Amino acid sequence: MSSDRRPLPGDPRVRELVRQARGVSRRRFLAGAAGAAGTGALLAACGTGGPTQAGPDGGGGSGALRWANWTQYLDQNVEGTGFPTLEAFEETSGIDVEYFEDIEDNDSFYGKISRQLESGQDIGYDVVTLTDWMTARWIRQEHVAELDRTRIPNAANILPNLESVDFDDGRRYSLTWQSGFAGIAWNIEAIPDGLRSVSDLWDPQHKGRIVVLSEMRDTIGLIMLENGMDPAGDWTTDDWFDALDVVQRNLDDGQIRQVRGNSYTEDLKSGDAVACMAWSGDITSLNYEVGGKFAFAIPDAGGTLWSDNVMVPKASPRRAQAEELFDYYYDPEVAAEVAAWVNYITPVQGAQEVLARTDPELAEDPMIFPTEEILSRAHVFRTLTPAEEERYNGQFLQVIGV
Repeated sequence: MSSDRRPLPGDPRVRELVRQARGVSRRRFLAGAAGAAGTGALLAACGTGGPTQAGPDGGGGSGALRWANWTQYLDQNVEGTGFPTLEAFEETSGIDVEYFEDIEDNDSFYGKISRQLESGQDIGYDVVTLTDWMTARWIRQEHVAELDRTRIPNAANILPNLESVDFDDGRRYSLTWQSGFAGIAWNIEAIPDGLRSVSDLWDPQHKGRIVVLSEMRDTIGLIMLENGMDPAGDWTTDDWFDALDVVQRNLDDGQIRQVRGNSYTEDLKSGDAVACMAWSGDITSLNYEVGGKFAFAIPDAGGTLWSDNVMVPKASPRRAQAEELFDYYYDPEVAAEVAAWVNYITPVQGAQEVLARTDPELAEDPMIFPTEEILSRAHVFRTLTPAEEERYNGQFLQVIGV
């Protein structure tokens, strides 16, 4: 798709439903426009189901569409008990959706459902939201249904740089959900002078109060950048192990309190951690809960850039319903509403123009619509071969005790 292609116009019915269901942007929530809110008390854990037979077009299954996502990754209402855009989708499509915040990190989620996945069974989810490298693994291992793009016309709105990726050329199997940065974050009361580098996390005064991420590519990638090595480039095995040694050393001496997945924000919130490696939108979201106590920065040496993707497991009986969901969330009106809440980089062309009308300040937020200067400091961890992935992931998980 050429960079000057115009986004498809939003469906006016969807626009009206989203307008009626619209929650409040997280920035306005922090400003006190909505009062106190919870954090999704309605959410439940989802068990895995047995084998189910799909119809010939992927739409033969009955029951609700089951979606596994990460926490704080979809717009919520003021009370934290519902998801306005999802409720609007259910109303306009007639499709019921069961939404689960079941993904803590890619490895633990894969471990939970890998047996069913490998045996070709229904894993209990019809839509999963996984990071590029895990998406690549599922596609490579043929665990993902091929999408019927004729049912997803709004997919034409995907940003040009996301349309063709090395693990899914032409986006036959996946679509980007959101993108974001990995960097460093800190409690501004405990560290008023702030942090500039990953090395600042190893200051002895913060001993036992540092958390790093269980996503290998982010933790190792940030340390590689600090060591002067681009994780997107032609680094060597020695370069990788040099970075792993930093993790090992700081775990052994107690500098690192824990290695965490999506729940690392709980350590910040409780005060058990004063600084960490972090994902950009999470810190924005956390600040809306606690009144702006934390700061996030891309380190001077650079940060990592990643994307999470939605896809349909091959054994799902509800591919057609999932495709309708994907088309809905690629409508710029809907994408703008999600971006206003999750504060990650939206993949949908036209969403910024929508926010320019509804929330001009948010439309200029560089964490949602990054400038070229910011993007120039972000590095995508290169795609590993299957052998490299097995070796490096295995070594990292061994060091962090998983």
